[in-house]
Amino acid sequence: MSPLPGEALQQTISFLMELDKLKRVERRTRLLNHGRLENSAEHSWHFAMAAFSLAPWAPAGVDIQRVIQMALLHDIVEIDVGDVLVYDLAGREAIALQEAAAARRLFGLLPAPQGEVFLQLWQEYEAGISADARFASAIDRLLPVIQNLHNQGQSWQENQISLEQVLTRNASVGEVFPALWQHVQQQLHVAREKGWLR
Repeated sequence: MSPLPGEALQQTISFLMELDKLKRVERRTRLLNHGRLENSAEHSWHFAMAAFSLAPWAPAGVDIQRVIQMALLHDIVEIDVGDVLVYDLAGREAIALQEAAAARRLFGLLPAPQGEVFLQLWQEYEAGISADARFASAIDRLLPVIQNLHNQGQSWQENQISLEQVLTRNASVGEVFPALWQHVQQQLHVAREKGWLR
């Protein structure tokens, strides 16, 4: 591989330094054992590791390398717009245009054609238009659910989330991981009995 020209290398370094801001974006889920709030950079790493780990259960034709790339890219826009709770449907709809603008700005920091490749991958994930994107989205939805099941429903309790909200908002997980989702649904009903969900 030939060395990058000086300008392209500086653009890439600038992009990487901009990514450092993702470490300051707090999510609603706490680290296990009621620690501090997880940040979006940590979530993206956890998501990428989950994709790598769940690869044996991926539907035929899913490219795990692309799913891992989506995991690493998917929340970069939160540098500009912050994190919005997955159950806040109005809030998520309200920031959709801001997220698209953030994606163009952030991936535009990279040299061509790399920035465009990253942007297209992010757009594919957001639109859920491929098997890779649907598998990635299912993992992204599943992780906070599993974290809450292992953290006494911390973010569910703090945000007054109901069992129906969790089942409805995450139903797409069942299309990708039917057996796992069936198991998780049973655990969700137990969580409501324990008072972790409304």
